[in-house]
Amino acid sequence: MNRTDRLLAIVMLLQSRRVITAAQLADHFGITERTVYRDLVALAETGVPVVGEAGVGYSLSKRNYHLPPVMFSPHEALALVTGGLLSESMTDASMREATRSAVGKVVAVLPSDLQDRIERLGKTMRVQTHSQSENTVPLGEIQMALAQNQVLHLHYHGAARDKTTQRSVEPLGLVFYLDHWHLFAWCRLRDDVRDFRVDRIVQCQALPETAAARPDFDIGEYFERCMTPNPDRVAVIELPAHLLETTRRYWGYMLMEEQATTGKKVKIRLNYGNEDMQYIAAWLLSLADQVSILEPALLREKLAALAAKTMKHHQSPLPKK
Repeated sequence: MNRTDRLLAIVMLLQSRRVITAAQLADHFGITERTVYRDLVALAETGVPVVGEAGVGYSLSKRNYHLPPVMFSPHEALALVTGGLLSESMTDASMREATRSAVGKVVAVLPSDLQDRIERLGKTMRVQTHSQSENTVPLGEIQMALAQNQVLHLHYHGAARDKTTQRSVEPLGLVFYLDHWHLFAWCRLRDDVRDFRVDRIVQCQALPETAAARPDFDIGEYFERCMTPNPDRVAVIELPAHLLETTRRYWGYMLMEEQATTGKKVKIRLNYGNEDMQYIAAWLLSLADQVSILEPALLREKLAALAAKTMKHHQSPLPKK
């Protein structure tokens, strides 16, 4: 990023935050704090009302100070359209309508030649995902509570107990994984962080109460820790090399090691949790005799038991109508 672009980006960052420190600016742009100070002086000399307070940070002194209308480059405009397509495919109706409206407003202010390119791109791009079920509670409603730091009262239908419970939670983050949106929140009932799948929230009410500040909680770090299986549980499996890509797609976050063996085969090592072994056994059953489980013996036993149960089920005569 050249200096001109960086100065513009600094102003936009100042507009989006009440206050920001020189250290935060330096980290954001990958520059030294000394360079940040020079940039802030340069902005002040051009009339940008930057003010600094010792021990606090920098901000814009005039709330009504705005940059002139921002023009998008072709790559930026195409990126926004691509983001809109992804958003429509991975959210519910409450977000799709807002996404289309926002992208439409952006496209409306673009030059006519760029609008033509955007229209052509829209006709030639598709995002193919699993169809998203419509949530009982709009995703946008949960997003708003998260943005406003509001406590939520949920009626939640858990899969394990197959019943609906009520609880008050303090939203901490939204994560899309395993084809669903998940709300991570501090559950006051359990006095701990819990994962609530959004499509299982039956009712949701935002309470007139501000959630407690949890500055030490980082949703990225927490999610990564949750998705890291127990390193003491390892499965070693040999399979044909042509199945490696499928294995990476399904079990990528568990895949520890890949090692080529003889005869166009690959030996893999998977981390797994207690609940994962049954899923791994079911997946291996679909591959029949193409794979060999080298360890642990328990996984072989589970696969054999599942195969026997499957065979017994299909050998039984169909009930008479």
